[in-house]
Formats: sequence, C-alpha cells, structure tokens
Amino acid sequence: MRLPLRSFCTFRSLYSQTQTTNVHRRRLSGVAMRLVQFHRHGDGRGIRVGVEQGEGLGVVDLKEFDPSMPSTMRELLELGDKGLECAQRALSSGQCVLERSQIQLLSPVLAPEKVVCVGMNYQDHCLEQNAPIPKEPIIFSKFASAITGPYDDIILPSESQEVDWEVELAFVIGRRGKHIQEKDALSYVAGFTVANDVSARDWQMKRNGKQWLLGKTFDSFCPLGPALVTTDSVKDPHNLGVRCLVNGDTVQSSNTDQMIFKTEALVAWVSKFVTLSPGDIFLTGTPPGVGVFRKPPVFLKRGDVVECQIDQLGSIINKVV
Repeated sequence: MRLPLRSFCTFRSLYSQTQTTNVHRRRLSGVAMRLVQFHRHGDGRGIRVGVEQGEGLGVVDLKEFDPSMPSTMRELLELGDKGLECAQRALSSGQCVLERSQIQLLSPVLAPEKVVCVGMNYQDHCLEQNAPIPKEPIIFSKFASAITGPYDDIILPSESQEVDWEVELAFVIGRRGKHIQEKDALSYVAGFTVANDVSARDWQMKRNGKQWLLGKTFDSFCPLGPALVTTDSVKDPHNLGVRCLVNGDTVQSSNTDQMIFKTEALVAWVSKFVTLSPGDIFLTGTPPGVGVFRKPPVFLKRGDVVECQIDQLGSIINKVV
C-alpha cells in the first residue's frame, strides 16, 4: 500500500524525531568500563589514562595502546564516544597492561572546570540533624585544588580543629550541555566514583559568615576514586550501599536510595544556571553518621585512616596527617 504524500511526510518526520530522541537519550559509549588516571613509577611521562581489567586488576595504558589518545581523563571525555570506544578496544585487546605494583592511582579527574556539591541530600542525614527536607537542591562548591587521589593523605590544616568525614557518591559529566531535561540527563553522565567531602566544621558552621566554601575546600579535602565507573557498569546508581569507616569502625552506613534529588534531577537543576562541561564533578551528598552530630562530636586526628566504600564502585583509603 502506498501512503499519500502528506501521510508519508508526516510518518518520516515522526520517525526522524523518534530516532533523534533515542540517539539523544543514549548513554555515552554504551560500554561498561572502569577508567583510571595514574602515574607509572619511575616514569617521567606524567599523567596517563588507563582502563582497569577489573576492580583491583591490571591497567591497560591507553596512550601506549594508541598514541593519538590524550593523557588526561578530561581530554578523553572531551573526545566523546571516539575516546571511550578507543578505551573499549584497548581493554578488549589485552595489550599494554601494567600491574598495579607499577603504578600510582590518581584521582579519576584532575583540574575539572567545576566541582559541584550538594548539601542535605539524604533523607536520613536530614533526620539525623532534625532538619527539614529541602524543596530544591542545596548547591555549593569546592575548588579543584582540594582534589586528591584515592590513597593520598588528608592533610589536617592548622586553621581547623574540627575536620570531619563525609562519604559521597560522585558522578562526572561526559558531554557539554545547558538546560538539560531530566529525561536526557544520564546521557550527559560519563560515570560514577567514590568521594570523601572532607569538611572543617568550625569554618563551615561558625566562621566566614557560615558560608560553606572555605570549610570545604582546604587542600586534600576531596579524595576521589579509585576509578571512573562508566554509567553502563552501574545497574542502579540510586540503590548502592554507602559506607565510611574510621580506623576500621563503621561510622556511616546507608544506601543511595536515600538521596532526595537523584542524579538526573541534579544535572537538570544545575544546568539551568551553568553550562556543564566534560570532566565536571558532582558530589551528591552524604548519609548520616558524620562526626559533628555525634554526642559528643568526634573529629579526625593525625594517624586516623578513613575508608569510603560504595558498592560496585570500590573504596578509597586516606590517612590523616
């Protein structure tokens, strides 16, 4: 049966819109991977990007596999699907593999354009402090200079006597966007990682006009890692166990299902105000169990070891010095 010309044109238009929407909503690369940044011991070539063969296993050196590939995660993400597809080929090749003993893992992203943080975003954390559930996301930031690696030290600043822990799910933006709709938001997310939003409570809550920035952004106050786990590797980012241990004792234990504003809502909200760029990092809030609300309050001291764990993503372990 032949369609009348007008009907055919309408059908073609609808089909084209559907295909465009499907492409627009698809996730970056559609491939499950664990991407890392690292230094090779004794190698003067600086930062490299790699792909883990599995959590805690060998790492494929992406630039060794393909010299045209960039040396940083942010540059890799700026290539879009081209970069991630090359990473997948490198992983499948089984070539250019480095043992973990040969490398030092760095934060999955260094020098992002933005580090966006969300306050009061867990229902159980709000209950912990008898605070109302926010009607809109509470947004603040850290400076990029606060970022440190998954196993690097947390440096206690002499200016603060009340340094606290906060395990958080973090995600990284994979492509540029503004005024992003919630239904499309995950297609802008490259993947997820583990963060510790280390916080100087005296500067956050008592000083600097109670503005949060200074209390959140001392050097080393944003450990990240161990890997950027691509979106397709995570079955449901809003149903992950989240834990923080200090000296082996569990101090925080919750689930990302307690998040008030999920990943999609945060991307849509923040992109109303600023253009999101590849490599931008979001810290999505912390569950209950932080030191400041304990009775009596407990704060980190030199020699403490803080471990932040999230199911499917891994753990970061940082000594306090």
